[in-house]
Amino acid sequence: MSTAKDEIWEILNRLAISSEDTDRKIKEMGARLSASSEATDRKIKEVTAAIGRLGNRLGEFVEEMVRPAVVRLFQNRGIAVHQVFQRVYAERDGDAMEIDLLVVNSSDAILIEVKSELKVDDIKEHISRLSRFKKLCPQYAGFKVMGAVAGMVVPDDAARFAYRQGLFVLAQSGESVTIRNDANFQPGVW
Repeated sequence: MSTAKDEIWEILNRLAISSEDTDRKIKEMGARLSASSEATDRKIKEVTAAIGRLGNRLGEFVEEMVRPAVVRLFQNRGIAVHQVFQRVYAERDGDAMEIDLLVVNSSDAILIEVKSELKVDDIKEHISRLSRFKKLCPQYAGFKVMGAVAGMVVPDDAARFAYRQGLFVLAQSGESVTIRNDANFQPGVW
């Protein structure tokens, strides 16, 4: 005959076994979730890298649209163009910059920032680049330095901001690239 004491011990033993089983199952589930999370993180990193590569390729595509047009566009504005350099990198005294397109003649240099979609922050960054250009590229110290921004998509607010900062605004129009600044525009000089 089973006593109440025996019944209590039996219940406690079952609870202990159940608790151990539950702990084991929780640990197994945690291990599976951890492995799944690591696989998801790895996939996210792969997708992010692929998007970054695609974005870089799109930027290169926009540069290739703008580069051949700058000669015609600036010559139509009375600025001779002797050379166009792509992806110019300069470094000096712990400071560095990259210029998407550098248009030069014997007295003028135009630094062009090219984006697939131009934003106000891109313009602010480019203005900083313009102010540091002669320090990083002293061979252009005697040049009249001007700035331009270009984009496949140029929102009106960004175009207005760039114009007010004294920058040429180049944008896609149909199958070609045009300067959106009006005939009265006077470029800033750095």
